[in-house]
Amino acid sequence: MQRIDTTVTGLGDCRHDSPLTELLYFRRSSHHWVDASDRVLIDDTAAMVAARGGGIADLPGFEAGGPRRKIFFDPSKTRVGIVTCGGLCPGLNNVIRGLVMELTRHYGVRRIVGFRNGYQGFIARYGYPVMDLDEAVVDDINEDGGTILGSSRGQQDPDEIVDCLEQLGVNILFVIGGDGSLHGAQRIADVIARRRLRIAIVGVPKTIDNDIPYIDHSFGFRTAFSRATESIRAAHIEARSAPGGVGLVKLMGRHSGFIACYAALAKNDADYVLIPEVPFTLDGEDGFLVHLRRKVATHGHAVIVVAEGAGQEHMVVEAGATDASGNARFGDIQRHLHQRITDDFAAHGTELNLKLLDPSYVIRSVPANPYDSVYCVRLAHAAVHAAMAGRTEVVVGRWHGRFVHIPISLAISSRNTVDPHGDLWLSVLESTGQPARWGPRPAQLKVA
Repeated sequence: MQRIDTTVTGLGDCRHDSPLTELLYFRRSSHHWVDASDRVLIDDTAAMVAARGGGIADLPGFEAGGPRRKIFFDPSKTRVGIVTCGGLCPGLNNVIRGLVMELTRHYGVRRIVGFRNGYQGFIARYGYPVMDLDEAVVDDINEDGGTILGSSRGQQDPDEIVDCLEQLGVNILFVIGGDGSLHGAQRIADVIARRRLRIAIVGVPKTIDNDIPYIDHSFGFRTAFSRATESIRAAHIEARSAPGGVGLVKLMGRHSGFIACYAALAKNDADYVLIPEVPFTLDGEDGFLVHLRRKVATHGHAVIVVAEGAGQEHMVVEAGATDASGNARFGDIQRHLHQRITDDFAAHGTELNLKLLDPSYVIRSVPANPYDSVYCVRLAHAAVHAAMAGRTEVVVGRWHGRFVHIPISLAISSRNTVDPHGDLWLSVLESTGQPARWGPRPAQLKVA
């Protein structure tokens, strides 16, 4: 990565005094505003910095988030739009409420609209009216899961979306969504740039799987793995209460196994954690099925936690099949494991009581826990500060504990995944006691 990769686009010079002036100074001895030239460095170890070489000025870093002394938009003449896209995630209503409260209470913006049902809400043929948002409308929505604006998956024509923004006179659009939604936000920003419009596009990263890169974690993630522990506990109780008991819990995580890892560590009852980043072998003396059967024979029961995207190498899926968002369709790993485990135990005359749990939709729809509630509000504040300062094509997030502005192009350039050689996966291996690798060991790894 080069420093240019983290450069943030601005709409122009900031010439308006911030309405937050009284909050930005404290007894004349300290300040809360952020210097626009400040950066939060990408690297956080001396070795990484040394490896890059060059001076401090050459090191890549993110623009620091937070309020500025001068802002780009005149609040009295600004109209804001908010949209939530993709699947549900704990904290969506918290972010909506945080945006509206910050815009109205501190910046004095009075014209805020919500677009219903994701990007469909911009398209005339769907016929969804916009929702006027103010403090009264969002007053207690943070107590509920889901989103008051509704959501949808799938792509819409970015030119039609920008047409809608122009017709409504929207100056700022906040997109609350994950990887697919941010790809859509980038396409909207490209049309805006082509038309030479001054409309800011600011993303608030929403992915329950925690798979957006260059942020410490995404909102809703901690709520998700916290609630997932309840299913692991239930699976453990079921498994140990029956002869040959096996609990099989499927959790969210198409490409990244963070929820499975963190939930398993938090509850510490899982004997196996299977994630997309670490392939596993089912058959053979060193395969998963033999190991599971031996575990049950030795300990009487076992608990398996599997991320939805794990084991796709064992699935047979129609070539080119996609979902509404254009993502490749995955096979049902829980169903596949259920069949393979059942057949294997039966073939060896071993008693089996297999219980399946899939809490995905229960978890997605719950309200945010206290930690995520705080995080959502702070993300909303950071997003408003960025937008009012004229930043566009950016995602707000936290990196090394600091709120930063990340170019959307960088946020969608890769995917955050569990490092099979990192300390998180090592902790999972230590906690579960499962093999570090499945299948025969390479000759060079054999020990005497």
